Amino acid sequence: MDALLFTAMSGADRALHAQQVHANNIANVETRGFRADIEMAQSQTVKGYGYDSRQQASLSANAVNLTPGTLMATGRDLDVAIKGEGFFAVEVGGKEAYSRAGALTVSADGQLQLNGHPVLGDGGPIMLPPFTKVQISDNGTVAVQPEGETALQDVDRLKTVQLPAGDATKNEAGLLVRRDGRPATASDDIEVAAGHLESGNVSAVEELVATMTLNRSFEMQMKLMRSADDLADAGNRLMRG
Repeated sequence: MDALLFTAMSGADRALHAQQVHANNIANVETRGFRADIEMAQSQTVKGYGYDSRQQASLSANAVNLTPGTLMATGRDLDVAIKGEGFFAVEVGGKEAYSRAGALTVSADGQLQLNGHPVLGDGGPIMLPPFTKVQISDNGTVAVQPEGETALQDVDRLKTVQLPAGDATKNEAGLLVRRDGRPATASDDIEVAAGHLESGNVSAVEELVATMTLNRSFEMQMKLMRSADDLADAGNRLMRG
C-alpha cells in the first residue's frame, strides 16, 4: 500500500506548489508588463531496488508565458511599450535582465531607470543630460532637449532583445533572464510605442479555473491517502488473523 500512499503524497505536494504559482499570477493581474508563470511537473520513477512501482511528481523550474499583453495609452513621455515580441534590457548586479514593463524614470544623476535598475542602451546604461523635454521614437531612440536649447538631440537607443519562451526564466527580482545565464540576442527590428504601457498577460478567469481544478486534485489525493491507510489497516488485520 506504500506505493499508493507515496504517489498520493507526491501528487498533493505538486498541487500545493501549483497553487502558489497561480496565486502569484492572480496577485499580479494589474502589474504592468508582468509575465505569467506556468507551473511545470512530470512523473518520475523512484530510484532504488524494489521501487519500480512507485511514482512521484518531479517539480521543475517554472516556465514563463511570453504572450504580449494589451497596450494602454498614458500620454507620459517616459512610458514606453514594445509592439509584438521583444524585451527591454536592464542591468541587475552587473548582468543583463529583461522586462516588458516600460514605466521609465530618471534618477537624480540623470540615469534612465526601470524599477530602480539602469536601462541599457547600445552604449551601456543610458545617462541623460539636464533636459526640458524627452522623446522616444518608434525604433527606441531616446532624444532630449537640453536646457537652454530648442533642438532635440539623440542620446542613445534602448537596447531591445529577443528571448525565446523555452529559454526564459525569472531571477530573484522577478525579471526575465536566459536559463544559461548568457545575454539574449539584441534586435534592432523591435518597435516601441512611446506614451503607452503594456498590461500583464495574466487571465484572471483562467487562473481561477486552474485554482479550482487544483483544489479538486488536492482533495482527491487526500482521499487516496486515507484509502491507502484503510487498506493497510485491513491488511494488518488479515495478517494477525
